[in-house]
Amino acid sequence: MNIGIKSGLKAMCIAVSLIATSACIPATAAPAVVKNDTAQQHNDKTPVTPVTAAKPSDADDGVVSINTGSAEALAQAMNGVGLKKAQSIVSYREEYGPFKALEQLQEVPGIGSALVERNLPHIKL
Repeated sequence: MNIGIKSGLKAMCIAVSLIATSACIPATAAPAVVKNDTAQQHNDKTPVTPVTAAKPSDADDGVVSINTGSAEALAQAMNGVGLKKAQSIVSYREEYGPFKALEQLQEVPGIGSALVERNLPHIKL
């Protein structure tokens, strides 16, 4: 009987430690928001957009919306698109409105048909 009690206690200790460890994981996965207050104080003429972590819906499955994704999320999800091209996509949609088709990305300066084709699995409207 002693062996059964010892095995049960070991199993319970392991279960408790696993539960305690898993309770800490969600706290480390919280999105961070970075504000650039210093730059805004130095140059009041240029508005500063705060950098935020991508929303879970932006790139959680590796697919990002070209109509709602941030420049950071677009650059992260799309092959051959860096932050500069991603910002061009965001600027284009802010000026002309939301995209009606994925192929319309070709209208953004610096985005060609090959780049759009390569990224079709990574983007959505």
